[in-house]
Amino acid sequence: MRPGLSVPLAALAIAALLVPAAAQQGHHANPPPGHAPAHAPNAHAPYAGAQQRAIKALSEQQVADLRASRGMGLALAAELNGYPGPLHVLELADRLQLNPDQRARVQRLFDAMKVEAAAAGERVIDAERTLDSAFADRSITEARLVELTAAAGAAQATLRATHLKYHLATVEVVTPDQRQRYAELRGYR
Repeated sequence: MRPGLSVPLAALAIAALLVPAAAQQGHHANPPPGHAPAHAPNAHAPYAGAQQRAIKALSEQQVADLRASRGMGLALAAELNGYPGPLHVLELADRLQLNPDQRARVQRLFDAMKVEAAAAGERVIDAERTLDSAFADRSITEARLVELTAAAGAAQATLRATHLKYHLATVEVVTPDQRQRYAELRGYR
């Protein structure tokens, strides 16, 4: 021990050196929730528990989002390329300094989008339920698989197009300056 270093201080210094090494060795012993270490018995079962879902391909949160007309990132091509969506424009209406006419027009777009997207979301849910049922009851064939996945894909495409078209419509209501301010407020610039 160095002169002038007390025993408790020396113990702390040794512990400080040992703790990082122990933490690195045990790093995979307590992985974050939902992530199993590679050597764990269920490490290769990331879908464990999903077999209990009503529709295996959709989580309860996804079903709720579809029914609530949430965008779920479906309109990112528009959003991140300067075409704001009606919901976020309404949320930022004061900071964007929307005039009463703009506010009313964007509100109408948002209301129409909610109705249309909810109906399209239900079609996605129905298509996924039908596909899931065909596998569950073992009635699936290759021809039926092609038919059902095409229907699910078409439903998803319709839903995405619905969200995107309201971004297109919203860009016609706001000014170029408001679009720039929107991008700044949303953190895109």
